[in-house]
Amino acid sequence: MRDFDTIVIGAGAAGMLCGATAGQRGRRVLLIDHATRIGEKIRISGGGRCNFTNLHCRPENFLSRNPHFCRSALARYTPADFIGLVKRHGIAFHEKTLGQLFCDGSAVQIIDMLRAECEDGHVTWRTGCEIRAVTREGDGFVVDTVAGAFEGSSLVVATGGLSVPKIGASPFGYRLAEEFGLAVVPPRPGLVPLAFDAAELARYGDLSGISVEAVVSAEGPRFREALLLTHRGLSGPAILQASSYWEPGTPVHVDLLPDHDAHALLAAARQSRSTPASVLSDVLPKRFAQQWCEAMGATRFMAELPERTVRAVADALHDWQVKPSGTTGYQKAEVTVGGVDTRGLSSKTMESAAVPGLYFIGEVVDVTGWLGGFNFQWAWSSGVAAGRSV
Repeated sequence: MRDFDTIVIGAGAAGMLCGATAGQRGRRVLLIDHATRIGEKIRISGGGRCNFTNLHCRPENFLSRNPHFCRSALARYTPADFIGLVKRHGIAFHEKTLGQLFCDGSAVQIIDMLRAECEDGHVTWRTGCEIRAVTREGDGFVVDTVAGAFEGSSLVVATGGLSVPKIGASPFGYRLAEEFGLAVVPPRPGLVPLAFDAAELARYGDLSGISVEAVVSAEGPRFREALLLTHRGLSGPAILQASSYWEPGTPVHVDLLPDHDAHALLAAARQSRSTPASVLSDVLPKRFAQQWCEAMGATRFMAELPERTVRAVADALHDWQVKPSGTTGYQKAEVTVGGVDTRGLSSKTMESAAVPGLYFIGEVVDVTGWLGGFNFQWAWSSGVAAGRSV
């Protein structure tokens, strides 16, 4: 049985930076992962260039049943801190939009940087190492694996969520939390496309690839970005953002004309021989305008439409309500909403209040960021918080 100060389960973004932070403090660290390739979610992120943080990161950019929990960690390890690390490793990067920072080259540069930081901390690696059981032994923990049993004074769980199962996502972290008596907020897909019901799919399914600038909300913040129609439903950044707040059975609200007054636009054409679709084709994609107006029952000339119909069309342009049949699932989700209940963790260290020495960091925790580098920043901030404490 090998003895370590800290065992970190999960060699992803949070786990590697936690292990490096602890190791560089002189702690003896073992980093275990069931996969043979580390940091796969980093590698595939941002189109292969890794949107590694966001310049405008604030606590308000995160969801949690305990919304103030993330404040401490985010304040103590900021985007500027991670940017400094990236610069020290000579990785070139650029801002794309809305504060999103990407590598100029490859996401692999971030993985190599984290590996190098772990090497500087003399971290011991065990990859391709399946865990059979985790038990509490005295004041420490024993992790039984296919490579033998390892004992650690503290244990950090950085196993991620359920998103992107093709790279090995699993519920291991949630099960482990429950085994030790911690509550888990039921997980669900986040930052995920939404599926049309059968009627809307029949109407709009052939418009796949059409995109509009829109403002979208789902019982949460309003997001102004691109909305994309797909062969299954709605996607694009605005929809992905709102999806994390969406609850089954409720509508998604879409303002299709955020830069226009729909009432004034239609009123100006009120006496014309134009159809609503032809009026709207100046500000919306023509095919979408045509099929959307058909769904609204507004196919006659503007001069022939009852006033109540024109008002209804204008109102709907600013509040098109779509009730999705569901999401497209974890296969298409970028993150997992929910996870280990933060009310049982220290916001400063990520340590369990009920089980001293047990920590949870990253996506496995009930803290979910918006699209645009916020979830990576949570991984870095929570990883460093635990790494400084173990």
